[in-house]
Amino acid sequence: MSVLGATGASGPGATVPVPYRVVRRTRQTPDTATLVVEPVDRALPRFAPGQFAMAYAFGRGEIPLSASGIGEDGRTLEHTVRAVGAVSAALHDSAPGTQIALRGPFGTAWDLARARDRDVLVIAGGIGLAPLRPLVHALLRDRSPGRPGGRLGVLVGARSPGELPFADDVEAWSTRPGTHVAVTVDRPGPRWTGEVGVVTALLERAPFTPARTAAFVCGPEAMMRAAARDLAHRGVAEDRVQVSLERTMHCGTGHCGHCQLGPLLVCRDGPVADYDRAGPLLTYREL
Repeated sequence: MSVLGATGASGPGATVPVPYRVVRRTRQTPDTATLVVEPVDRALPRFAPGQFAMAYAFGRGEIPLSASGIGEDGRTLEHTVRAVGAVSAALHDSAPGTQIALRGPFGTAWDLARARDRDVLVIAGGIGLAPLRPLVHALLRDRSPGRPGGRLGVLVGARSPGELPFADDVEAWSTRPGTHVAVTVDRPGPRWTGEVGVVTALLERAPFTPARTAAFVCGPEAMMRAAARDLAHRGVAEDRVQVSLERTMHCGTGHCGHCQLGPLLVCRDGPVADYDRAGPLLTYREL
């Protein structure tokens, strides 16, 4: 498996939560919000796009959250959380000034090196755009005027127009030269004039040369399997497709075994993995 960066974290940030303060909260969808957090004192080591933190809500517990934004200095982080349980709801509702705690960074990162001088497709399903957002920012920096790079396609699917996260970012990306941005929804509203259907249908009009394309995919497992399948049909090899896996994580350090996926421990060997290795494992529900 080809991945970028070390797997897991070491030092106090791996085992002892570090206090962070919420400085801004932005509502993304009716049940999803993005928290911008800064360290109260010392910061965790710098996160790479695709890595995650164990985020702790005092008195509730902790859950894994991928970084959805990384400040230029590495100290400021953004975490996007959907309220689906007691811990996620507490984090989701954290107002500016609230203290939370983070451990990390954990896991593997998106392999930016494989994107260099290639066409790149970023394919997201719903809140799966959150772990991909720092990758898009990094890719846009690499593809700034005067620097080499291929075409960038960002394809996003959402259940409805109101459930499209990072709508302002998506709009801004669409104005960048050499960047193709397309959005589709499952359930259009009365004022929706865009695409309707599955996100993989957007591949038909995305500009890319399969033999020189790298793809990065995050979303529900069924969507990632469909995207990898359709990319393969178009000539993009599975070892040039990376996905972000999701499993229940308790420790983040590869010791408890709760996030086992066949031979992988997702917190240590993922969440980012090449599809030629992860794909066969995702076909077995018991894994």
